[in-house]
Amino acid sequence: MLALYTYWRSSAAYRIRIALNLKGLDYEARPVHLVNDGGEHLKSAYRDISPQAQLPTLIDGDVTVRQSMAILEYLEETRPTPALLPADTQGRARVRELALAVGTDIHPLGNLRVLKELESRYGADAAGKAAWCRRWIGNGFDGIEVLLERGPKGRYSYGDTPTIADCCLVPQYYNAVRWELDLAPYPNICRVVEACQALEAFRKAAPEMQPDAT
Repeated sequence: MLALYTYWRSSAAYRIRIALNLKGLDYEARPVHLVNDGGEHLKSAYRDISPQAQLPTLIDGDVTVRQSMAILEYLEETRPTPALLPADTQGRARVRELALAVGTDIHPLGNLRVLKELESRYGADAAGKAAWCRRWIGNGFDGIEVLLERGPKGRYSYGDTPTIADCCLVPQYYNAVRWELDLAPYPNICRVVEACQALEAFRKAAPEMQPDAT
């Protein structure tokens, strides 16, 4: 069975939970708390698994895959049905473009280690950290909203079946709600997320549904 080192509020781990559910794959959740005891991900037990001390990590027999975007691609290559990437080259590039707009542009600026650095080094309080997150999620959503408006219309981010773009967008939307970003300027994003959240695979992956949710 697959095993996933995860944390209920990690948006990167959330992406993988969605993908696993969409593909109908059973997995063992192995929670790693990012806050308790100074952060369990920073302890040697987890660093032996993930030297970068980041979540998620996927274990597939003798194979260990780190970094959520690499895990998404690994799952697509090893368990290709149902596909989370389009069959055509142009479509695959488009979906990857949307996924990476979240995974490499928005997410890194709002993860826990960045927020802790803002607090400890620059004195940011809770309001300051929230404003920072709204600033960069909004910046990223501005671009994604235009891409969705201009791109091929469908029920989801690309077409009428979920893709890895949706696996990335929904967790980032969760963060946008958490940090109280005004979502009125993003009707296409809201439409896609609503369609995704109607699916059991997305609902089961939601943070509040995880065994380690607090």
